[in-house]
Amino acid sequence: MAIKWAPDSWRSKPVRQMPTYPDEKALKGVETTLSNFPPLVFAGEARSLRRQLAEVAEGKAFLLQGGDCAESFAEFHPNNIRDTFRVLLQMAVVLTYGAACPVVKLGRMAGQFAKPRSADMETIDGVTLPSYRGDMVNAMEFTPEARIPDPARLVQAYNQSAATLNLLRAFAQGGYADLQKVQQWNLGFVSDLPMADRYLDLCSRLNEALAFMAACGLTSETTPQIRETDFFTSHEALLLNYEQVMTRVDSTTGNWYDTSAHMLWIGERTRQLDGAHVEYMRGIANPIGCKIGPSVGADELIRLIDALNPKNEAGRLTLITRMGGENVERVLPGLIRAVAREGRKVVWSCDPMHANTVKSSNGFKTRHVDAILAEVRAFFAVHKGEGSHAGGVHFEMTGQDVTECVGGARAITEANLSDRYHTHCDPRLNASQALELAFLLAEQLKDDRMAEKKRLRAIGED
Repeated sequence: MAIKWAPDSWRSKPVRQMPTYPDEKALKGVETTLSNFPPLVFAGEARSLRRQLAEVAEGKAFLLQGGDCAESFAEFHPNNIRDTFRVLLQMAVVLTYGAACPVVKLGRMAGQFAKPRSADMETIDGVTLPSYRGDMVNAMEFTPEARIPDPARLVQAYNQSAATLNLLRAFAQGGYADLQKVQQWNLGFVSDLPMADRYLDLCSRLNEALAFMAACGLTSETTPQIRETDFFTSHEALLLNYEQVMTRVDSTTGNWYDTSAHMLWIGERTRQLDGAHVEYMRGIANPIGCKIGPSVGADELIRLIDALNPKNEAGRLTLITRMGGENVERVLPGLIRAVAREGRKVVWSCDPMHANTVKSSNGFKTRHVDAILAEVRAFFAVHKGEGSHAGGVHFEMTGQDVTECVGGARAITEANLSDRYHTHCDPRLNASQALELAFLLAEQLKDDRMAEKKRLRAIGED
């Protein structure tokens, strides 16, 4: 690993999952234009997220990271942004109140436009074309013209990210997130679901607590923590040319920050130690993540951690496991032991989506909710067994009432998949399935908290 770093030093390294643009001059022109655009996020916001993630690393908070598999230009609408934000708030309320645990809210929003692919080309009915890599690169339509990488899409992605961030900030700070309006957040799906009674009971108990606080003079008018919330954005740092031009020096610290999002992560396909993505990510001061699958070895993981977090700072690095339930139980214990043995400070988060993707009998790519929940349970069980902290979850979801994942409270079947299958890439949990996950997480966190109290009591009695 080279000692010297610059925003463009990644260009000297082997790079994967980057598109080849046919018009290099047009690409350079777009990159120059974007380099003069304002930042989308600010260094101080990224530092705030890093401090909160340090609390997660110490076992004092929980990370809730969710949002679209791949944002699309076509589905860009304020109602879609609002509904996804609202479901994440509902999940956070369930976790915070049910598990008595602070929740760090991190959206896969305002920049998640590019996707890695397993193959550069795809063939349909004997026709072979470049793979769809997200709206930031090319179009989903299976035509030669649509699949040509177009650098102008980088500008459109920036503009859409800026508008999304503007609305998210308004929701988070403008009163929409007021806990005293929690029952107004109820989407239509809540009233007729099996977990409806549990959610409404939680709302009732929360309202009682807020009424008591109001009697003590603590209201949304006097206490910003009731009226406002922190909400951060993240995406996979896949298109390094875009991330490079969004990388700016923070005038207060002199550090480089990627101003396209508060947090960036490296995917399982691009985490090579000698690769361009690790080279870029090691130099930015944002909190960063790295996806790790079942093929990673303990020694490789330690080297990766040291490359990305050489100062061993809590809150800097989140390891996002994407393994499948059986692999979690087989692989994760050894990784946790290695990290603990070497004294490395990381956030452990679970992506229960990507290792559980299957092809349905009617040809749709889907995921089974039972398998997703099983991987989350396995993740918590392994951490509990190793005396480690299950720090968070990373999942793909939407506030829309889609039918993309099989199972859940509404018992979606393979026959239902075609009803509202809208994803541009991978299947997402819908709002009711996401809320079901939140109740499971709350139960797991509450059980862990009670077990820890019991352990501390036993130590005190000794």
